[in-house]
Parts: sequence; C-alpha cells; structure tokens
Amino acid sequence: MNTTEQFNPAILLLADGRHFKGFTAGTPLTAQGEICFNTGMTGYQEIFTDPSYFGQIVVATHVHIGNYGVVEQDEESKGMKIAGLVCKDLSPFMSRQLANGNIHDYFSRANIPAIFGIDTRELVRHIRHKGAMNAVISSEILDPEQLKLKLSEIPSMEGLELASEVSTKTAYEVGEKESGFKVALLDLGVKKSIVSNLAERGCLVKVFPARTSFAEMLEFKPDGFMISNGPGDPATLDYAVHTVNEVLESGIPLFGICLGHQVFAKAMGVNTYKMFNGHRGINHPIKNLQTGLCEVTSQNHGFAIVKEDVESNPELEITHVHLNDHTVAGIKHKSKHAFSVQYHPEASPGPHDSRYLFDQFIEMMESVKHAVA
Repeated sequence: MNTTEQFNPAILLLADGRHFKGFTAGTPLTAQGEICFNTGMTGYQEIFTDPSYFGQIVVATHVHIGNYGVVEQDEESKGMKIAGLVCKDLSPFMSRQLANGNIHDYFSRANIPAIFGIDTRELVRHIRHKGAMNAVISSEILDPEQLKLKLSEIPSMEGLELASEVSTKTAYEVGEKESGFKVALLDLGVKKSIVSNLAERGCLVKVFPARTSFAEMLEFKPDGFMISNGPGDPATLDYAVHTVNEVLESGIPLFGICLGHQVFAKAMGVNTYKMFNGHRGINHPIKNLQTGLCEVTSQNHGFAIVKEDVESNPELEITHVHLNDHTVAGIKHKSKHAFSVQYHPEASPGPHDSRYLFDQFIEMMESVKHAVA
C-alpha cells in the first residue's frame, strides 16, 4: 500500500459538482478532460499509451495499478496519451523482471497527473449512473469552487476532431519490402500492435497521416486499406469519410477498426451517436452472427453507429453484436470487399479471440489479387 504521508493531496472534480479527494506524486499538476473507466485487470501501460484515450481521464476499476512496473515494449504509441489517471492504489513497487521503471516515475516524466486513494467503486457507480462527463484533476488547486472555473473551459467530447492531433505527421513503413501484401493504413490514432499484427502476417504496411488523400496513398500501390482506431467524434471526420468513399469506389479491400469502423459506416450513410457510457475493458462479449460463435474482446470507444441505419441499408450487413447492450459491433459491405469492427482485434491488452479478423483481411486481399491476375 502507498504511505500517503510522502505524497501531495489532490482532488478530482466532476462536471456535476461531485468531488473526490486523494493523493498524487511528483510536481503539482492540473489536468482536464472527459472521464471514463476501464475494467481491465491488466494492460495498464497499453491503455495509457492508446491514442484513442487522447483527451480523457481514465479511471482504473482494478484496485492495484503499477504492480508490475513499466517497460517500453508495452507502449502502443510514443508516450502517454491519457490526460490523467484515477485509481485506488498506485504502487511504487514492481514485481516484473522485465520492468525498467515504476509507475510513479513514469507519470512524473510524462508530466501527467495520477490521483490515487480514491474509492473507485463509488466513483464508477456514480459515472455509470450519471453518464460520461468532463472532469478535472488537480494537486495545485484544492478548492472545488475554484476548479469549477477550469471545468467550464473544457469542451465536450461530442464535436471534437482529435484524430489529426494524434496521427503521425509523416508517412512511414513497417515490414519487409518483399512482403506478399502492401497495406496502406490511414492513421487516425493507430496502436502499434495493429501495425505489427499486419506485418507479422506478411504485409508491408505504410502508415499515412490522417488527412492524406486517397490519390497519395494509391501511389503506394496497396493491396488493401486499413482505417485505424483513434480519439474524438467520428461525426467530425468528413475528410476521412471522403477518403473511404474513394477506397470503396476503387474496389480495393478495406478493413476498419473502432474509429475506422465508424468512418466506414458514415461513408455508407450510417449515423453515429455518443454513448451514455462507452465500452472500455478487455472482457466484452461479442457474438459473430456469421459463425454463431462468441468472442471475448478488448474495447475502447465512446461512440457507436446507429443500428437502425445499418438495418435499413441494403448494401450493409451486421456481422457482430455486443451481447451486453446489443449495439452493432461489426458490419460488412454485401458486394464490395470491405468490413469493419467496433472493437480491437489486436487485443493489446486483452484476449486474442478476434485476431482471426486480420487473417480474414489477408484472405480478402489474396482473393482480389488472384481475381485480377
């Protein structure tokens, strides 16, 4: 357990006026963003570095965070992307042989606040009842009334375009030059493990900035297009929707993940909406309607696509559904080589039940290649 005498007092203030007192380590800081919770028991470093969490304060529902330290190979992007962390116990001790640092130093180096000593059970119950909302963490300002001014400055996640902020600024390649397939990946906030899953399957992946045109990506002569995960409101991504429309017209296979799934849906005329509470964790049950099998999946999203819009679209078919709330978890085009899922098949962290989707994408590219030949 942490001995709180060596740490600074801190406060978490929610947009509805509820506040929680805790502690923090390092330099006094203030952070703000939309608060959400993740139910995963492991994989905290992958969560902290997932670009899809950009602009969000994450509540860890598992009691102990930091107990196995940090290691560079577990990062899903360059550095932390969360705005702040809220947890019950932030362990300064680590029990993993591979670890090269502890969680307190990790947050201090990133200049991101982590508040602990919070009753996260009470906090999560409150958020589940009240819904997603903005929040502020501070160890600089401990008066809730003063912090309310900070809260008033935070924009709503609904209407925010964040993908271009976390996307790569320059294109880069991953994989072997002589690989059997070339994949053009539109980076809306991609996780490293998505790219590595493609490279491990014999793909040369070229990762392009979010606002790259279809014509520029086509110069790479790709066998397939990947539209990645990422943060923010899909309703703001008109530029990506336009690109996906051009991909669909080209007939080149397309695979969308999470935000990429929402962009594909929007390109097909399907609307999106902000969820009361999103799906964030590594144990979400999904049913594959094509096979009848169920998958335990890793998820991180606060927006979803409108089921009725998909059902009324003669060109689309629902392939996967979330078994907790029956939201759409996967779709495919009935006549074109295009499909997408709302969850994370790379599952870092999480179970590997859904990694077959990468194989499905490879098979799709191979079939189109053979048809053209």
